[in-house]
Amino acid sequence: MALNKERRIGRHAVLLLLSDESEGELERLRQLDWIGCKGKVGSMEAHKVVAAIETAAKKNGIIQPDLYRESHALYHAIMEALHGVTRGQVQLGSVHRTVGLTFAVLRGNPYENAQEGDWIAVSLYGTIGAPVKGSEHEAIGLGVNHI
Repeated sequence: MALNKERRIGRHAVLLLLSDESEGELERLRQLDWIGCKGKVGSMEAHKVVAAIETAAKKNGIIQPDLYRESHALYHAIMEALHGVTRGQVQLGSVHRTVGLTFAVLRGNPYENAQEGDWIAVSLYGTIGAPVKGSEHEAIGLGVNHI
């Protein structure tokens, strides 16, 4: 059950997120039989961030919407990534803060053995702070979960 160094899904999700050449990065990841997408979301409500990422993952065929285990795995990866961005307190508007984030979602098998199955990674990067322009700072988060 060795984790292949070249197939670290969390690392690749962060690299995709920060890449200025997302299409080239996605094409390279497709050669590993992985699928991913990238998008943006801004909100004062955490559930809107979750919804935007879930919608992008479904629209891009990363998860099958009719399989609960896939939606559930994605949800946990999103929440783990949000914990990083919000420093452990997944609250936004209720404590007067907002986020402007770029996100990446990546699905694939990070192991040498194909029977290990797919994992999903969600990476978030952007700003968080008071809902006043100029009162924000950078933040990043990563969540990885098995499907």
